[in-house]
Amino acid sequence: MTTTGLRGGVARATWRDYLSLTKPKVISLLLWTTVTAMFMAARGWPGLWLLVVVSVAGFMSAGSAGVFNMILDRDIDLKMARTAKRPTTSGLISSRDAAIFGTTLQVLSFVMLWVWGSPLAAWMSLAGFVTYVVLYTMLLKRHTWHNIVLGGAAGCFPPLVGWAAVTGDLNLFAWFLFAIIFFWTPVHFWALALMIKDEYREVGIPMLPVVHGDKLTVAQIGLYAIYTVVLSLMPILLHEVGVIYGLSAAALGVWLLILSWRLYKHVFAGNKIERKVAVPLYLYSMLYLAILFVMGAVDRIVFAHLG
Repeated sequence: MTTTGLRGGVARATWRDYLSLTKPKVISLLLWTTVTAMFMAARGWPGLWLLVVVSVAGFMSAGSAGVFNMILDRDIDLKMARTAKRPTTSGLISSRDAAIFGTTLQVLSFVMLWVWGSPLAAWMSLAGFVTYVVLYTMLLKRHTWHNIVLGGAAGCFPPLVGWAAVTGDLNLFAWFLFAIIFFWTPVHFWALALMIKDEYREVGIPMLPVVHGDKLTVAQIGLYAIYTVVLSLMPILLHEVGVIYGLSAAALGVWLLILSWRLYKHVFAGNKIERKVAVPLYLYSMLYLAILFVMGAVDRIVFAHLG
């Protein structure tokens, strides 16, 4: 595509096109874990100004990571039907302008968190950005099926940002929140990867279903689902949460394991992956994490008032 074409595309770009670069649908769950972690850390209302600052800065930081991901993966996105119309692939927004936009978002986010949150919150946010852009997108995604396991750590930083913004430090419970998301991520992402593995295969991305097939993938999903449920219950032993969170985590975990088991049985029975068995796990995994974190916040608020 010529430079003239790119310039013409940039002239037609709207704020909606720039917003789409930030992957707002992906960010929504990240922000949810950030905000609920703030309520957990504060054991109540963290304050309106801090809530607004961290939410906006968190969106900007995660959005910046999405922008650079689109820039770096432009060649891949051009070959995939579901991503071919992204502003960076269509030429609507040039890589140069996208980079300026992404850099601006990241700088503003870091400054906002440093000034109105805490320096630790700013560094945690930047760490998430670097993990996603450098570790996942640049180093792992195209070279190993472990990409989503290690690179998925990028999505674990939001609760640390929220916690650090409130308290200025990170305790063991905050790191358990990190660990829960770390082991939850493969369950969530591989359920999706099973459904779109042909797209990954066509562009040469070594996602687990592409490299080792469906059986190993569903076995790994089941294993990580067990890890997730066990880790979700560990904060009870730390006396950081009580019965409200405990019962919720147990109930949510049982259904996560059931859906993982159904997918496992379906594949090991010799059936091909069907959306009707993969989609429920993919969708529920998002609901699982959202409810788990909100119940953690409710539990700590309730028992803070009772105690």
